[in-house]
Amino acid sequence: MTASFQELLKLELPIIQAPMAGVQNSALAIAVSNAGGLGSLPCAMLSLDALRAELAAIKAGCDKPYNVNFFCHTPPTPDEQRETAWRAELSPYYAEYEIDVNSIPPATRRDPFSSEALDVIREFEPPVVSFHFGLPAPDLLEGVRAMGAKVLSSATTVAEARWLESQGVDAIIAQGVEAGGHRGMFLSTDITSQVSTLALLPQVIKAVSLPVIAAGGIADADGVSAVLALGAAAAQIGTAYLLCDEATTSPVHRAALKDAGAVHTALTNRFSGRPARSIVNRVIHELGPLGQVPVFPLAATAIGPLRSAAEARNLGDFSPLWSGQNPSGCREISAAQLTRELGRDH
Repeated sequence: MTASFQELLKLELPIIQAPMAGVQNSALAIAVSNAGGLGSLPCAMLSLDALRAELAAIKAGCDKPYNVNFFCHTPPTPDEQRETAWRAELSPYYAEYEIDVNSIPPATRRDPFSSEALDVIREFEPPVVSFHFGLPAPDLLEGVRAMGAKVLSSATTVAEARWLESQGVDAIIAQGVEAGGHRGMFLSTDITSQVSTLALLPQVIKAVSLPVIAAGGIADADGVSAVLALGAAAAQIGTAYLLCDEATTSPVHRAALKDAGAVHTALTNRFSGRPARSIVNRVIHELGPLGQVPVFPLAATAIGPLRSAAEARNLGDFSPLWSGQNPSGCREISAAQLTRELGRDH
């Protein structure tokens, strides 16, 4: 990691723990930050009260730099035709699990960054704020900068990286196609534009003058060394943390990560409406990874009851089993130990 970037984020190690909504809370972020990396808190699924509580926990448990992460999607307008078609496609599974389609509850919340969230984080002044799916409105971004926070955001193409640089971010996360979870795409919806970390990273470094963080497929210290040798300022790692003691990864998700089938992943929009990398399970195998589903995050509404019903039987058939293409780094150890091992040579 370059000295300038180390000074920018005040990190001991060139390791950033990827924010992973749904499989972690503040405990993982605290452990990583205390070990010398940059712990991250995913905030997209948190209510304002929960956000305040998690930030209070970080403040109480850690005096090191940490990152709070928000989504920047545009809240969608429901499309009744797409919703009806998606439920019809799922109807055989509803019948199998004896689910009344009329009883389906609202989707899990995934709120974009807002003025209300900005007000909450102002109380804590996090040193780093990162964004996925682009950046928030200029006034919200200026509010983040006014706190003194450093701003990071994900780019999946060179064009996205150049756009982020033009908006004045402090560093760019080059997210290769190997990465688990949601793609950070925001200038295009064409998944053929998505390339590997080793293809994307050098192109982004050449195209911008900012520090570039490599993400996707990095699972161990050798992987960290490899991306740093290519010029990355740091490595962002998510999947390897999913089995750590502090992660809240569900039992079915943990079992899938430990199974030999974890190497079979796909970009799918079946769980949320946006492309995201998941271990291939029953619904992906039988319906295909991509379909005409409601836009993000509305696709989650119809599949949610099936997920709950299957998980009650210890099955991950309808669960978003987020994982990158390289699950080899997943181990049931503390996040502190993993962080130190990942950064051992640096």
